[in-house]
Amino acid sequence: MLARTPLLVLGKDPAFRMKLSCDPALISWTLAFLRNCTQAAFDRNTTAILKLALQSQQALSQLLARHSIEFNHVTASKLHLYYTEEALKAAADVVALKRRHGAVQNVLTPRAAVHLEPTLESIADSLAGAVHSPLDEVGDPLRFSSELLTILRSNYGVEALFGFDVASLQTTSGGVVVTDNGGMVLDAEAAVVCLGYEAPRLLKQVGVRVPIWPMKGYSLTAKATSNTPLVSITDTARKIVFCRLGHEVRIAGLAELGEREPQTDRRRLQALAQAAQASLPGSFDPTECRGWSGMRPMTPSSAPIIGPAGAPNVFVNVGHGMLGWTLAMGSAERLADTLVAGRRGTSTGAHSAGKARRVLSGKRAVGSEAPAPR
Repeated sequence: MLARTPLLVLGKDPAFRMKLSCDPALISWTLAFLRNCTQAAFDRNTTAILKLALQSQQALSQLLARHSIEFNHVTASKLHLYYTEEALKAAADVVALKRRHGAVQNVLTPRAAVHLEPTLESIADSLAGAVHSPLDEVGDPLRFSSELLTILRSNYGVEALFGFDVASLQTTSGGVVVTDNGGMVLDAEAAVVCLGYEAPRLLKQVGVRVPIWPMKGYSLTAKATSNTPLVSITDTARKIVFCRLGHEVRIAGLAELGEREPQTDRRRLQALAQAAQASLPGSFDPTECRGWSGMRPMTPSSAPIIGPAGAPNVFVNVGHGMLGWTLAMGSAERLADTLVAGRRGTSTGAHSAGKARRVLSGKRAVGSEAPAPR
């Protein structure tokens, strides 16, 4: 990363853009990020995120054993594609690190990768090799979130409030008070803030600072073709992910650090589509394609912040970056353990992003429902 930083700052990487500013928060975030660009920090952060991902995978399995949720969920496995021997060797070192901490991964030759996913035949000659993660799962997070909310309402007494635009958060001697821009007031024994990249704005009101900066990402969902891979694919050079979801394929990529404009840039979606076609020709139908963009809340270490916020009765579950779907269940489980251990038996919901769509669970608990990670 340090070697590539000048190119990134100058906008020479088509997959990455950085919006420069003199904002002290961005300067502080960037310095913290640079401190994480060491081998020791990388190993530490990678191991921490891996452990949370494995916990999340187990928690999802336990949930699905209790409740039937249809969301195109399959164990598709994943292939990370590498195009140079240098990149493959670096990947093999990371595989060795992850395997020591419970991950199941293997380094494959190009021929072995094609045997596993035949649609890679057309690009096999350009590959140096691949990393295979046989236990990786896929699913549609929007369908999952919608069906899970139905279960929470019907089985667990959860009340959901949508269109609750959070304006302020205050702590009191007995808990917290949340107010929306329309003047609606909610009081609770505890609040869990999961506001994504907007978390710093609200937490600042209670004297808490969190190192989170927005990184805008894009995705396309298109009709699958006969050349759509069944195995999930990550093109590590172009930084594009392909994920088969039933009769569709979801393609995600691009990164714009510091971008806060919520509107989807159609030119960037077109750039993503062109890069995806160059990566895996014919892997999706460009005539039946819809786009999306959203802000990924990034911490300097890429690891999320979960637990007490540092203000009385306020907790956080923020900073998951592009791994929100991967880490969601484990993060919620860790937070629940913290709440059970640290509160007086209070049950809380999960607080969320943007113009807060809120979930209340229990009699006096405040939280909100995060938009589904894409």
